[in-house]
This record gives sequence, structure tokens and C-alpha cells, in this order.
Amino acid sequence: MGGDAEFGERVEWLADGTPFSPRFAESYFTQGDGLEESRHVFIRGNMLPERFNEKFSIAELGFGTGLNMLAALECWRIAERRGALSYTGFERYPLSAEAIARSLRAFPSIVDLAAPFLDAWSSGATRFTTSGFEAEFVIGDARESLMLWNGRADAWFLDGFSPGRNPQLWEPRLLQRMAERTRPGGTFATFTAAGRVRRDLAAAGFEVSRRQGYGRKRHMLAGRLSSQ
Repeated sequence: MGGDAEFGERVEWLADGTPFSPRFAESYFTQGDGLEESRHVFIRGNMLPERFNEKFSIAELGFGTGLNMLAALECWRIAERRGALSYTGFERYPLSAEAIARSLRAFPSIVDLAAPFLDAWSSGATRFTTSGFEAEFVIGDARESLMLWNGRADAWFLDGFSPGRNPQLWEPRLLQRMAERTRPGGTFATFTAAGRVRRDLAAAGFEVSRRQGYGRKRHMLAGRLSSQ
């Protein structure tokens, strides 16, 4: 395991310890219980753990603090499925290991799960493996790196900063490529309910539904790749 990625995106901290991005003027997750937000939006939004199989693959646009990845790993471990879970995270502006560790301190239930990931991240590794779990981190502009990615995902976590502040990660061409790299019957979930995103996901081939959001966010989007 090894790599030469440079992790060190600038981050600020809100009064309650929530990480905040000066670049996008948004927090990395909702103030309060960000882990429960991850479970609501990305785990339940993708109908997990019910859909887990022996070779289940998750991909995420907007890796951030790694909280969604760890929520998925937690879900996998609790479900006690056979086989292995694989994860690929795409991130253009990676945080340092110190910033991620500080972000995750608020969630003691995943401290043990986070330890091997943080060890790998602090060394600059872009891959790490732990019991029943394999992760790969693709650093760079997803509009380029996703075009070169040959993997396929059973579930997508769309967690870039909001479309109004980070439109590049919600471009129609990128969402179309996401659909192309989705296995039949694959799903997505995202915190945003923006009409443009909903229309572009539908145009890419997903059956999209609007669902109850988390906390102060009234709605979110989730859906499945159309069989048509």
C-alpha cells in the first residue's frame, strides 16, 4: 500500500466542531449528528443492507471526511454478510488525515472502523484493505477521472457540495457517465433535491424519486437505474 497523493485542503471549524469548507462556503455534513445523516441519506437511500451481496460495490462522488464510507462499512459489518464490500471514492480536494480525524471524533461508534483508514490516509495511500473491505480513492477532477474509471457500482453516494456552489460535480455529462458505470438495478442517493439534478439523473437513465430529507432538509433524491 502506498501513494503520493497530497492531502491538505483547507478546512475551518464551526463552534460545535463541524468541518466547514471555505472554498465552497458549506459544512462537510449537517451540524448535529452527521453520522445519522449519512445513514438516512446514503445507507437507507440505497436500501442497504437489504441489497448487499457477496461482491457489493459502492462509489461516491465527493469523498470529503470519509464519513459515508465508514457508515457503509459499519452497516456491512452489522449485517454480517459473506464476501467483501468494495468502495471507490472520488475527491478533488482531499483533506489531511488530521482534519479527517478531528471531524470523526464526534462519532465514537466508528472510531475503531476509522483507524486503519486514517493510517493509510496519513501515509498518502490511495488504497487500503481491512477485513472484508477494500477501498480505493481517486484523487482529482471527477469529470476526468470518472471517464477513465472501469469499475462498476451497485450503489452511488452523490455527496458533493450543493449544486449551486459546486456545479462541476453535478454536470449532466458526469451523471451520464455515472449511469454507464452502474450495474443493472443499481441505485443512487443524494442529499439534494434540486430540480435540475433530478431531471439530469432521469435523463441519464435513473428512475428518480423525491424522499424525505434529513433534519432541516425537507427532501432528498434517490433512485434506481431503469431497466429500459
